[in-house]
Amino acid sequence: MIQITNQTEGRQTLIKVAIIGDRFMRASVFEAALRKRISADIEVSSIETDWPDTPFYGRNGPAGPAISEYQGEEARVIEIVADAQVAITHLAPFSRKVVESCKQLRLLGLSRGSSVNVDLDAARERNIVVTNVPGRNASAVAEFTIAQILSLTRKLSEGNASLSAGHWQGELYRSDRTGEELSQLAVGIIGYGAIGQRVVRLLKPFGCRILVYDKYAELNLSDLVDGVEKVDLEFLLANSDVISLHARATPETEGMLGAREFSLMRHGAYLINNARASMVVASSLRAALKSGQLAGAALDTFDPEPPLANDEILAMPNVTVTPHIAGASRFVTTFAAERLAEEVARFLQDGSVKTRVA
Repeated sequence: MIQITNQTEGRQTLIKVAIIGDRFMRASVFEAALRKRISADIEVSSIETDWPDTPFYGRNGPAGPAISEYQGEEARVIEIVADAQVAITHLAPFSRKVVESCKQLRLLGLSRGSSVNVDLDAARERNIVVTNVPGRNASAVAEFTIAQILSLTRKLSEGNASLSAGHWQGELYRSDRTGEELSQLAVGIIGYGAIGQRVVRLLKPFGCRILVYDKYAELNLSDLVDGVEKVDLEFLLANSDVISLHARATPETEGMLGAREFSLMRHGAYLINNARASMVVASSLRAALKSGQLAGAALDTFDPEPPLANDEILAMPNVTVTPHIAGASRFVTTFAAERLAEEVARFLQDGSVKTRVA
């Protein structure tokens, strides 16, 4: 185990760990996972932010444009991480200011699949190892996606809204109004990472045609054998009844679905977005929904978050909206904490991590 020597007294001091949790990834869950995985004593200090009750900041937040999707005050993070060798967090801001103030920090663990709340350049300059938990919520997002697809294609959301408003919408049983069975549809998956692959796996038993677009990934053997098709983006748009976004938010994917792409889609297609709102041109999405080019959409991400109260898309009858909860499940909290605890234990043992982002 890595230890710090007290030069004055000539004895060993165990690693100090700082935990910045929140109301989803609780500090107590992080600590329990660490103590279960690490046999030696560790000195733990912890705080919690009030996320998700208070939304996280985007790139226009107080910590500057180099980081995003964070919650918490830089000064409070600096205070608790000041003399820690290991820090664990979900969404705390590790801006350049914070990183440069953490003089003893050697490992920063993130219980999320990305690292946008960390200034990675600053971490590299100070030789701080940064690790995360890719795919930690792949199952949660995939299940949520299937629920959204069924809700849209079988008119669950529409029927619920009308009946809740006191209107018995019996016409939804008419042959020209009722929904489609998933077995008769083609579903296009944009992004074939951990989440996209999980969605494909859950779709297979329904018997639908599955199309995949991803410039940087090849289909695994199981999907190839089962008839999943890897296609280009234009083919996917033109041949899918349902299109689900699961790509990463990067400069390349920003605005990847705009007016041209919506015009290529089958008339009456459905769009699912559990990735990031930045991938879709908002004005083009609204136009496609109003014109009927899109029959409906299920949106779990917005820009900004929360969306403006007067955003017309929130009131569109053919749109199902949720407050960015696709990746949230009780299992995710324990799974992410346990995987991160394994990384901390590995680092304390020999200085390595399995997943390194800086």
